[in-house]
Amino acid sequence: MDHLSGYAHRPFPFVLRYLRRRLPSHVVILSAVVAAVACSVGTQYGVKNLVDALSAGPSSANGVWLAFALLMSLIAADNFLWRIASWTASYTFVSVTGDLRRDLFRHLTGHAPSYFTDRLPGMLTSRITATSNAVFTVENMFVWNVLPPCIATFAAITLVGTVSVTMSAVLILIAGTMVVAMFHMAAAGRPLHDDFASKAASVDGEMVDVINNLPLVRAFCGLGYEHDRFDSTVNRELIARGRSLRYLEKLRLVHAGVTVVLTIAMLAWALSLWQQGAATTGDVVLVCTLGISILSATRDLAVALVDVTQHVARLTEALATLLQPHELKDHPEAEPLVKSGAAIAFNNVSFRYPGGLQVFERFSLRIQPGQRVGLVGQSGGGKSTLFTLLQRFYDVEHGNITIDGQDISRVIQHSLRAAISVVPQDISLFHRSIMENIRYGRPDATDDEVLRAAIAARCDFIETLPEGMNTIVGDRGVKVSGGQRQRIAIARAFLKDAPILLLDEATAALDADSEEAIREALSRLMRGRTVVAIAHRLATLRSFDRVIVLQGGRIVEDGPPDILVKGRGPYRDLVAREMGRLSTSAA
Repeated sequence: MDHLSGYAHRPFPFVLRYLRRRLPSHVVILSAVVAAVACSVGTQYGVKNLVDALSAGPSSANGVWLAFALLMSLIAADNFLWRIASWTASYTFVSVTGDLRRDLFRHLTGHAPSYFTDRLPGMLTSRITATSNAVFTVENMFVWNVLPPCIATFAAITLVGTVSVTMSAVLILIAGTMVVAMFHMAAAGRPLHDDFASKAASVDGEMVDVINNLPLVRAFCGLGYEHDRFDSTVNRELIARGRSLRYLEKLRLVHAGVTVVLTIAMLAWALSLWQQGAATTGDVVLVCTLGISILSATRDLAVALVDVTQHVARLTEALATLLQPHELKDHPEAEPLVKSGAAIAFNNVSFRYPGGLQVFERFSLRIQPGQRVGLVGQSGGGKSTLFTLLQRFYDVEHGNITIDGQDISRVIQHSLRAAISVVPQDISLFHRSIMENIRYGRPDATDDEVLRAAIAARCDFIETLPEGMNTIVGDRGVKVSGGQRQRIAIARAFLKDAPILLLDEATAALDADSEEAIREALSRLMRGRTVVAIAHRLATLRSFDRVIVLQGGRIVEDGPPDILVKGRGPYRDLVAREMGRLSTSAA
């Protein structure tokens, strides 16, 4: 879906992309609107004919009834055509917003983790909603508020030509000049509209950020501070919005003055032609009604254009943020990962986070299929980064990472991550049922398979819940304890049944009573798989084949844990410090 990035600064081609998907429906809508407006303006010509027929006296009764029939036909057609356009639009415009939101969501979720670290989630989601609403509003306003006045003005000027070609030519010149001037003036105010769009998005992002961290805010008595901060953010948005609206009002004022003068001049001109015998009474009525129509149409057009300008500004700002190119793309010749033995190799890998310090410099590591490897060391040593790179959440600067000899930068990302199960320390759960959260490991799993995975992960707490597996866990799992979240994550890994297992202190959130049982479950889960585990509690590595000590992105010690603990290296020091902490705690 990265082809959308080409529309980041091209809002109108972006909208046209979705209009073309439903071209027949849009053709029906536009055709009906054009015909309806033509009939609406034509009714004024019908009134002119009726007035002229009436002016001829009772002797022209047939002409009167013919003029009456024409007028009623135009009125009926006008109303019927509007209903066709509205009925079709009620399906089409809604479908366009659905297509757009689906594509934007897919593009947004395709970004690398670095994209999300620099932006507020609430701001991003609000931009998808803002883009959808802006396109829906712009499409509606174009069809109902911009196109009809344009057609009505053109048709009215054409009908004025039946009275006076000179008057029609002057109107064309003035109307064309006004439209060009309005567009230029509207474009000049774009920075104000862009500033308002940016400030409005900031308000949305600020609200979501505070709500997501409300427990933290309350714990530190920060409600007053956050209220003041939010007030300042809203005030900045209100100031920006006021500037934008006042600029639009200036445009409307200029337009109103010109159209009033233009209408008065038209009527005076028509009356002078009538005095000279160059125009009938019906012609004067026609010019009068057409002048009022032109005044109303151009006023509606001016209002619509300036309103559209604001919505286009919000659309442009949102697209510029959302449609950034994806940093992580599948190689043009990428193929699915072939799962054969789950051997992992880091070959002379160099990597630094964007804007950060170097983490790895020519780092190499080999892990044999089925081997259990523990990663230990001080924070910042590169343990979590190793997990991140293995899942290809970032690309390395130099070197490569292979699984079974296949460079992960040249395999399809989906197939790579399908081969890896992860049990993180910070468990992520959806605001869904326990059943759905476990099934996320393998969406096509049956209920029995999900239940067996839960049993294997010792999720016995589910039996005590009123709704059992159908219990909703709440936002990020707030309705269950940390240990229960951990076991749900382990069950999810059981269900996925991937050949590579990454454990980030998988028993960290468990109490002492359940930890041993979970270790047994993890032991079964690890059987026959390549396991890489980050461990802060070194006792969890007793049954592992290897322990690797990382310091500053380098391997400073590597070997079986029972041998390393007898040596004089950093692993022995880490074990000694842990034993000291445990002794102090016991005392």
